[in-house]
Amino acid sequence: MQRQWSLQAPGEPEAEPGGEELCEQEMERLCLSQQPVRVLPYAMVDKRFIRQLREPEGVKTSCWQQWRRRRQTVGRRLGEAARRLTRGCGLWEGALYEIGGLFGTGIQSYFTFLRFLLLLNLLTLLLTSGFILLPLVWLRPPDPGPALNFTLQCPGSGHLPQPGVSKFNNLLWNVFTGRAFNNTYLFYGAYQAGPESSSTYSIRLAYLLSPLACLLLCFCGILRRMVKGLPQKMFLGQDYRSPLSAKVFSSWDFCIRGQEAATIKRHEISNEFKMELEEGRHLLLLQQQTRAQRACHLLTYLRVNILIGLLVVGAISAIFWATKYSQDNKEESLFLLLQYLPPGVIALVNFLGPLLFVFLVQLENYPPNTEVNLTLIWCVVLKLASLGMFSFSLGQTVLCIGRNKTSCESYGYNACDYQCWENSVGEELYKLSIFNFLLTVAFAFLVSLPRRMLVERFSGRFWAWLDREEFLVPKNVLDIVEGQTVTWMGLFYCPLLPLLNSVFIFLTFYIKKYTLLRNSRASPRRFRASSSIFFFQLVLLLGLLLAAVPLGYVVSSIRSSWDCGLFTNYLAPWQVVPELVALWLPPPSQRILYYLGSHAFSFPLLILLSLVLTVCISQSQASSRAIRRLRKQLVWQVQEKWHLVDDLSRLLPEPGSGDSLGPESPVSRGSRPRSFCPGFPCPGSPGPRPRRPGSSLEDPAGLRGVSVPAHRFRFSSGSEL
Repeated sequence: MQRQWSLQAPGEPEAEPGGEELCEQEMERLCLSQQPVRVLPYAMVDKRFIRQLREPEGVKTSCWQQWRRRRQTVGRRLGEAARRLTRGCGLWEGALYEIGGLFGTGIQSYFTFLRFLLLLNLLTLLLTSGFILLPLVWLRPPDPGPALNFTLQCPGSGHLPQPGVSKFNNLLWNVFTGRAFNNTYLFYGAYQAGPESSSTYSIRLAYLLSPLACLLLCFCGILRRMVKGLPQKMFLGQDYRSPLSAKVFSSWDFCIRGQEAATIKRHEISNEFKMELEEGRHLLLLQQQTRAQRACHLLTYLRVNILIGLLVVGAISAIFWATKYSQDNKEESLFLLLQYLPPGVIALVNFLGPLLFVFLVQLENYPPNTEVNLTLIWCVVLKLASLGMFSFSLGQTVLCIGRNKTSCESYGYNACDYQCWENSVGEELYKLSIFNFLLTVAFAFLVSLPRRMLVERFSGRFWAWLDREEFLVPKNVLDIVEGQTVTWMGLFYCPLLPLLNSVFIFLTFYIKKYTLLRNSRASPRRFRASSSIFFFQLVLLLGLLLAAVPLGYVVSSIRSSWDCGLFTNYLAPWQVVPELVALWLPPPSQRILYYLGSHAFSFPLLILLSLVLTVCISQSQASSRAIRRLRKQLVWQVQEKWHLVDDLSRLLPEPGSGDSLGPESPVSRGSRPRSFCPGFPCPGSPGPRPRRPGSSLEDPAGLRGVSVPAHRFRFSSGSEL
């Protein structure tokens, strides 16, 4: 027997006659819809009824339709099983869920960022191994041939010196400085290849293009993740406020059964409310500022920023002179200490700089949000500027940038002091990477752990003030970005440095997790996951650009070492590309490539890109205008509905008069909608209005006795449509 649809819920008044037509239209829509029955928001009994409507008894479906439906079902189940398997076997999924529940999505995003960097390093290592190491081992290239005959004329000596070779031959120390791996594939000097004319696979071209391809893939991955992590308010507008009532009534997961999972979920909801309230308070403070207060704050900003800028200039100057002194005094007895002088100075600057920044900012009594943001910006500048100055000082010492020396004028680099300058630069970056990781381990187990034990052991005003270490997400992010930037800078000089950095990131995850759960306390400032991810990717993108610029300059313009490496017979590594083009490609293809690299092609390409950019900007502006119009239209529609409600309330008779339609049942009173947007106020809805005479709290609009049509269809079994 076919079931019938009804418009009213049990206990409600009879529906209007027009409701039956709506029910028929809804049934027809469900029958003709291609949406799977399993995803419809109905009870199982109603889903069976819908399936019977779509497939009546006695009507046989074709074999093709049955096979297609069966294939879709199998494919959907296999996809769901694959997704569950991926989530179950995902790296650190359980740990990330625990951290996100206990400390919020902001701190969880830092550990997710670590996993993202680990995947980037593994991808880089895979490309390097697949295009360089495996072909090099498989092909076993012949002797690279005679190198260019250079006669070095170094002042003060008749032979080529060997600076930097210490008499201290401790194996452990050589491992820390990288000298133990000088003749391995860890550094540039160990890679050799024969002439290009006698090889079917160009190791030189693979070695040259692999770092560039890795940087390009990392750039695409970072850009994609940055766009995905854009804050929601950038699309919804700065005045958008997410409704707290919706979070209150829809945040809990009713599938939770375990006590531990319930505790984590409660912490997660609590952290969400704290972030919402903190953002609301900060927005209210900004709205209450007068013009005079804003002008005073602007002058204070300028004064503090000038002082911090002077500190940054002094810090990068110290890094420059430390690197220069370490490279110019390798023959001294203090050589062992000078090996780690530049990394030590960089670490000291990055430790003392933020403390001085915080001290200067706190003197001005800024709000907490302004204090954190200002300090964070200058910490980013200090981190990146220190690495940039380190690269520049190495270039000035090794490549004679801005210096006049005899060997530099003859060979393009300081050939008297550095036989294989690529290995020397790779060793410096290797030491910097090692030092950063050792500093992380030492700070976790020699500072944070004893501090926590002392705070728990002793009591008093001083120990209460000291308390546990505060887990600062921006500081930890800048530390890990610094290590990743050093890895990108060393892709050409130390191709296997991503392998080392992958091990460091893997260990850093567990060290930071232990520090967070045992030795630290969460920061009182909450970070939203979308804002955190966008900030992390932005800083990482700046680090990538900082690493790509020196690499591009070295590959295109700097003379390679004459005594080691793949490019001994080339004036610059990029010269292998024209040589291979001339060897492998026919003349028409060569002319096409030369045209693509000429100015005659660059100018039309620039014009085309400008037109495309103009079209994209125009479309973006048009979309923004359409969004604003839709918002205004939504506000107008809601205001119009409220005006209609006001007019209806004025036209209805007063309670107790003879025209009353009768008493109102409790069921219909409870089912009456109190807002057009349930759970939160609609945009454009008026505020509290004065009650009409005779109305009560139970009937604020004076609508007692008026039955409101049901706003939901129901099956006769009582389930909601």
